[in-house]
Amino acid sequence: MEGVIRKTTKQILDRSITTRELIFLLALVFCLSPFISPPVALLMGLIIAQFIGHPYLHLNHKATHILLQVSVVGLGFGMNVGNAMKAGKEGISFTIISIIFTLGMGFLMGKIFKIEKKTSYLISAGTAICGGSAIAAIAPVIKAEEKQISVALGTIFILNSIALFLFPVIGHALDLSQTQFGLWCAIAIHDTSSVVGAAGKYGSEALEVATTIKLARALWIIPIAFSSTFIFRNRDHKLKVPYFIGLFVLAMVLNSYVPGIGGFSRYAVYIAKSGLTLTLFLIGCGLSRSVLQSVGFKPLLQGVILWGGISAVTLWAIVSLI
Repeated sequence: MEGVIRKTTKQILDRSITTRELIFLLALVFCLSPFISPPVALLMGLIIAQFIGHPYLHLNHKATHILLQVSVVGLGFGMNVGNAMKAGKEGISFTIISIIFTLGMGFLMGKIFKIEKKTSYLISAGTAICGGSAIAAIAPVIKAEEKQISVALGTIFILNSIALFLFPVIGHALDLSQTQFGLWCAIAIHDTSSVVGAAGKYGSEALEVATTIKLARALWIIPIAFSSTFIFRNRDHKLKVPYFIGLFVLAMVLNSYVPGIGGFSRYAVYIAKSGLTLTLFLIGCGLSRSVLQSVGFKPLLQGVILWGGISAVTLWAIVSLI
């Protein structure tokens, strides 16, 4: 027994870290520094995915999922209940109309382009609600296959990456206010991570508006997933409620009404923003060449048209009405 332990210990000590692992870990640590913005972190991840490869790809999905949820809860410590309620009231009508519009448009495009039904539905739901989170919640409800899920996630993450760079540029070019930009991000960008990354780059008020509306929008996963059980005739699957949204609200309430919490809140928000930057880096690392190639032209075209349509219509409505 002693010999086995000695041999195993020797193998562990003798194992040297590979160059690929070293580059990945150095980039990971670099993303935690104040010098790296969310778009740059995403770009670093994309470069690693294309030229080096993610050494821990099998852990990536779970890591990004947990890290995103913890970071979003941390952002709640930087927000005020009154401001959040005001933002929620301003965004509720845009949210409802945009979800109905996107799902309807996605259904028609799936028929026109003859895209496989479940793939088209997942892309539409991801665009309408909250990207990868919606796809992950709805996929088991409709009994989607691995290939269908991969295509939908690949489409959404590609467009998320573009949005993170493109939206702040458009916002500044059109001189959008913080409220306008935050609202536009929350409705037109798919994933919470990219919404927060783009809005945080634009300004603190935009970040507060975008995060609040996006998380309120994420609650639509529940009725959409419930409806999906009837559309695809699978009523046996149990729905997963996004509990982290409740923790986000709790954090916001504590920050608004508990005296003396300001010191802790500052650290919590700083850590949360670092966590979101790290999340975007890991998402970029997960967009390997094989993932990009698996998407295909028609699903990507559907995703682009849906995203372009909801972005343009929402932007026009926000600029006209707010």
